[in-house]
Amino acid sequence: MRLTLLQTDLAWEAPEENRRRLSRILDPLAGQTDFVLLPEMFTTGFSMNAGALAEEREGPTVRWLRAQAAQLNAAIGGSFICRASEHFYNRFVAALPDGTLYYYDKRHLFALAEEDRTYTAGRHRLIFEWQGWRICPLICYDLRFPVWSRQPLEAPYDLLVYVANWPRRRAHHWRVLLPARAVENQCYVAAVNIVGTDGKGLEYQGDSGLWDFSGEAQCLIAHQKGAFTVELSREALQQYRRQMPFLRDADAFVLSEH
Repeated sequence: MRLTLLQTDLAWEAPEENRRRLSRILDPLAGQTDFVLLPEMFTTGFSMNAGALAEEREGPTVRWLRAQAAQLNAAIGGSFICRASEHFYNRFVAALPDGTLYYYDKRHLFALAEEDRTYTAGRHRLIFEWQGWRICPLICYDLRFPVWSRQPLEAPYDLLVYVANWPRRRAHHWRVLLPARAVENQCYVAAVNIVGTDGKGLEYQGDSGLWDFSGEAQCLIAHQKGAFTVELSREALQQYRRQMPFLRDADAFVLSEH
């Protein structure tokens, strides 16, 4: 599977401008990729101004994602500020070329930025299938909580995805935790972050990348803006799991999603 990591800066609280910028970057990728990852809150930056910026479940951003998936003939996903049932969510949406949508609401809300006072935490994980790959998308702060990314042993996922706005001041944590998630879950881990400075003055250096099932970095992109495409090997993943069957020795417990 060809996976494209789209690392860029974001116009603060400007959804239409961000969609326009991203469309320009995505246009040349038609037929050149299978799955495109966009950052967390890719239309606004990591804003707590949900009352002014939230969109409905299938508002302009989700319609844009659907259109991009059809044009690219690829899956595309990222998170945005969503309003549903009188609550606000930091919601990841994956759109497939046939119009199918998958949703995941961020479970772990970043209290240091008062995200927990603005948004409602999700209660369920998402694992969806695309081109024979089982994919589990998570969002930013979820990275710090390994139980939430724990493999379902009866049907392991193949690719763990993180979309983020992860500040430069904690970049070391990002670079340490991502390969750890790959090792403990014996899966590929892909992560997309932003670069530049946001509307609150926080600096971001990117460090988007892909780590394989043994925790080895297949690519690591610091500071640069652009679309970066890498290839994942399902055969290599399956062979590694056969040779190193660590997952079968994991503690048997069921992850509560409530």
